[in-house]
Amino acid sequence: MGWLWAIIVGLVLGLIAKAILPGKQQIPLWLTTVFGILGSVLGNAVATWIGVNDTKGIDWTRHLLQLIGAVAVVGVGDMLWASIRGNRRQRA
Repeated sequence: MGWLWAIIVGLVLGLIAKAILPGKQQIPLWLTTVFGILGSVLGNAVATWIGVNDTKGIDWTRHLLQLIGAVAVVGVGDMLWASIRGNRRQRA
């Protein structure tokens, strides 16, 4: 069940990150989900590092850090995806 939640949270965070980033992102939905999962893991790691990963009630700080991580990973991942796809198109 943990993997299912990771996929759902990754999809939601990835889509929110794409909405926050300016311009149109070229990454497909499956890669958005993967990047959202990676951003969530990154945000959880930072939350653990600063000591706010487990608080009473809703962990707003942890969720915000997950979103920031997803925005960062989606932004960098989109640039890498565009450069890889762009290079392949030029060779063909």
